[in-house]
Amino acid sequence: MTLSIYAILQLRQFNSVTRHILNIDNRILDFEKGLTDSMLSQLRYEKKFFITKDIGLYNQFLKARGEFNDTLTKGLLIADTPTKRDVLARIRAAHEQYQSLVDKEVEYTRSKQRFHTVGFEQEKDKIADSILKDLKILEDRCRLDAHSRIKMLGEAGETARNITIVMTVIALVLVIAISFFMTRSITQPLTVLRRKTREVSEGVFNDDLTDSSLPEISDLTKAFNSMCKKLKEVDKIKSDFFSMMSHELRTPLTSIKEGTALLQQEMRGATTDRQRKLLTIIAEESHRLIGLVNSSLDLSKMEAGMMTYTFEQGSLLPLIDKVITELGPLVEAKKIRLEAKRDKGLPLIRMDRERILQVLRNLIGNAVKFTPSGGAVEITAGAVDGRVQVSVKDSGPGIPAENLSNIFNKFQQASPSGSHQIRGTGLGLAIVKHIITSHGGKIWVESELGQGSSFIFVL
Repeated sequence: MTLSIYAILQLRQFNSVTRHILNIDNRILDFEKGLTDSMLSQLRYEKKFFITKDIGLYNQFLKARGEFNDTLTKGLLIADTPTKRDVLARIRAAHEQYQSLVDKEVEYTRSKQRFHTVGFEQEKDKIADSILKDLKILEDRCRLDAHSRIKMLGEAGETARNITIVMTVIALVLVIAISFFMTRSITQPLTVLRRKTREVSEGVFNDDLTDSSLPEISDLTKAFNSMCKKLKEVDKIKSDFFSMMSHELRTPLTSIKEGTALLQQEMRGATTDRQRKLLTIIAEESHRLIGLVNSSLDLSKMEAGMMTYTFEQGSLLPLIDKVITELGPLVEAKKIRLEAKRDKGLPLIRMDRERILQVLRNLIGNAVKFTPSGGAVEITAGAVDGRVQVSVKDSGPGIPAENLSNIFNKFQQASPSGSHQIRGTGLGLAIVKHIITSHGGKIWVESELGQGSSFIFVL
């Protein structure tokens, strides 16, 4: 037992020293070579630039200077001894002096001022020689440290090289390997099956689950794939049905709407108050059904990947203002306080203007619709990590926690209990999510019952 513990400690020491050589000494040696090459490149491009005044050579000099600074910073981060850190610090200070001299000489050259060229050259050469000398010192120090550690490894290896230790290690590895593969052969298929089951609950019916070597799990895999295949067929039949139904209903509904409009205009004779009331109901219901049909068709196209987008650079602010203006009458009628907080420094984004308008109309319209009279709706647009984030917050009844996970699924209503009188198609948020996803963004909702809701999307 003591021998095994000793062997493990020796192996840990061996690994520690090996990692140190690979991760510290060898990397610093690589950095030293890179710094030397970069310094020589700077000297070469700088001298050529001052002779030819070619801006391309000056850009090459700046690139080499940037590489030198980046490499030097990396070296300082991993330097493991005070000596190495001191050498690198001297190199950094000298290089800053060299940069300052070059910048002054460039400034004098561009402004065509007279200056002592020879003095600049002598000073720069002196600093460059000191940098190259320190780089050589750094190389010697790293090689000496690496040699010392390699010698230590040899001594540790001689001490640990024992047949008993080898047999102990082999036995330990075999036990671990056998346990690992036995456990993996059972848990991995179950993990994959659990993940695929979660995908099915989210409406993804991919029947690509691979068979397992265990007979029982293999049979379960085949049954699962068969179930997914049938669910996919059913989902396709359902989508095709809705698409066909929506397409076939659009024409007669449009005819009903137009006919109702003609009757309301009394082009076929005068109508009574009761008839006008019925015509108004028919017109409203026709309009609602046409909206449902159009939403169903749009969603079918999006799910089939056939929706076309026209992307162009633009700002979200005019779109937000447009939707606020459109909803003005409804906001005034409900006496809702509508506030918009917009960051004027919003970056331009690549978007389909009409589709993003559709997103804003849906989210802001829902907020106004679910906010009771005298409530408040707040729209916030700002920049977050170089992207645009828009939040639509209302003071409505909120959404139950159990509905937050499926609120963006089709035919799901955001209405909490008690707001069933507010009617909708249940397709708006599903369409919104498709549009945002097609723009490479993401959308989510935050809500508590009685505390209102916040729909947030990032583009």
